[in-house]
Parts: sequence; structure tokens; C-alpha cells
Amino acid sequence: MRPSLFVAMAAIGAVGVSSAYAADDLMAQAQSLFQPIPETAPTIEGVASTPAVIELGRMLYFEPRLSDSHNISCNSCHQIGLGGVDMLPTSLGHKSQRGARNAPTVLNSYYNEAQFWDGRAKDLVEQAGGPIQNPIEMAITHKHAVEMLRGIPGYADKFQAAFPGQKDPITIGNVEKAIAVFETTLITPNAPFDKFLRGDAKALTAEQKEGLRLFIDNGCAGCHNGINVGGGQYAPFGVVEKPGAEFLPPDDKGRFMVTKTPSDEYVFKVPTLRNIALTPPYFHTGKSWDLEQAVGVMGASQLGIELTSDEVVKITAFLHSLTGEQPQVVYPILPPSTAETPQPEF
Repeated sequence: MRPSLFVAMAAIGAVGVSSAYAADDLMAQAQSLFQPIPETAPTIEGVASTPAVIELGRMLYFEPRLSDSHNISCNSCHQIGLGGVDMLPTSLGHKSQRGARNAPTVLNSYYNEAQFWDGRAKDLVEQAGGPIQNPIEMAITHKHAVEMLRGIPGYADKFQAAFPGQKDPITIGNVEKAIAVFETTLITPNAPFDKFLRGDAKALTAEQKEGLRLFIDNGCAGCHNGINVGGGQYAPFGVVEKPGAEFLPPDDKGRFMVTKTPSDEYVFKVPTLRNIALTPPYFHTGKSWDLEQAVGVMGASQLGIELTSDEVVKITAFLHSLTGEQPQVVYPILPPSTAETPQPEF
């Protein structure tokens, strides 16, 4: 699905990158490194993607009663109408606590190699249950989340329709599956870059094509490649030169906190660049509000290149071509609580 770093680097070429690309057709080179977002939603292996499951997942995604305060839902931090983010450096959670890292976009997240900045969840199903029980985020135990849903009578039929034949379908496992299946529908196809990859040479402006060539020639595509233009591998932040502490705080060692492997210190999942123009602030710290600034930081830190102002502008123009058609989601009408529904905790 996604070229590895080694495949991408082989395609780019370790020596004579610019000259190699100058001799080749830009579209053909782009097609060797990237793939367009499909127009139909993907499916999760082993999980039914029926209308009933998608509908239940949509309700649960917007369900604030899956938080201890009855005030925070998945959409609170991953707002579908804001590019799948909340446009905060770090999100506000239970009792106004702040998360440690910037909330990544939920859009096209199926196409990521793993979930979270440190990859601690292998897929969307595993990811869906994490924020629910995180004491800084939604702060409700999985056991209490199930009790909550069982205490809202309107959910019984919804779970039975989504998971027919199960004696007791209201389980945290089914909650995770339903939310994950709904999230697979949050794709953004038909960006100008997708149309270019499908053969429409006029889909990108001249400036965006120059930015794409710079993006490839300078090695950005070594990590940001594949269908999600990123999200397919891990990389140290600061390959050549570590950025300042505002972008790379010393106490957050990234993937090392999951693997305890010394070589994983300050290693993070390479973020997708899909819809990047819609999702400031940038980096896992959320400390850059300017996309051009972020491009400059990445050039210096990851590639050891001091990009010129003109190069930064052109690469940024290319990044704007990654904005696709945004998912149109109708806010669900959720079943009401009753006197038997567990009450919120503040």
C-alpha cells in the first residue's frame, strides 16, 4: 500500500537526485512515489462495514457520554468540519487538562501505518478505545463506558442491528469496531494532486508543479510518500539538526516511550500531509502556526537544507494541492438519557 523509505529512496536515487528528475517526466515520477486517495471507503479486515455499523459508529464518534463529564466526544479533538483536528496546540480534555501532543487529523487515518504519534496503536480499532479511558482525555473506564451505553435505552437496538446474532452486543470491542469503521469513511479524495496522479496534467498550477519537483528533488518524498503522503513509517525529528526545544521538547522522547529502544528516542510517526493546509498548528508539539515556517524547519532539521524563500513558497503551494473533498457528515440525533443512565462526573 505504501512504499517503504528504502523503496522511496531508491526511486528518488541516492546520488544525482535533481539531474535524474530533470530528465524524467514529473507526472511519471510522482506516480512512482504516490498514489491517489480512492473514491470509495476502505474496509477493515475482519470487521463488517455495513450501513448499521457505520451509523452506530457515527453516533458513538459524536457521543459525549463516552466521557466521564458527558462533555467530550471523539469529535471534540478531531473535528470533522475542521480538517479532522481541533486547531489547538494540544487538546483540552477532562477537567481542562491538556494533552501532551497535538491531535493528528482523523481524515484518511486508515492509510497510516499505525495510529498516534508514537504508533502505540496498530490500527483504527485499537486506537478508538485509547482516548476513552485516557485520564487526561475522556477519562472513563471501558467498563463504565459500557455501563453508560447500556443505561441509554436507545442504543440497544442500534448495537443489535450493527452486530446481529450476538447475545450481548454492547461491548467495548464493538464500540471500538464501530467507531473505526465510521472513521474509514472519513476520506478526502479528488484533491488536485489526486487528479494529477490520475493523469490530469492541468490539475496542478505551474507553481504547484515546481513545488512538487522541489519536494521530490530535495528528498521530502523519502518520508512523505505513498497514498497518504506520509504516515507510512517512523523517523527521528532532527535527522540532520535538532530543532529548538519549542518544536522538540527534551522530555518527550517519542516512540522510545513505547519500545524502550534507545534508537527510538525522538522518533515519531511521519505525519500525513493530506489536507495539511487545513490542520494548523503543526508538529507533534503544535508550535508552528505557519505552514511555510514548518516547511523551512523540516528542510533544515530533516534534510540539512536551507530552503530559499522562493522554494518554501513553491513547496507550500504544492502542499495546498493535497486538500481533497471533505467528508460531509450529518450530526446524529443521539438517544436521550433516562433516570437510570449513569450521571456525569465533574
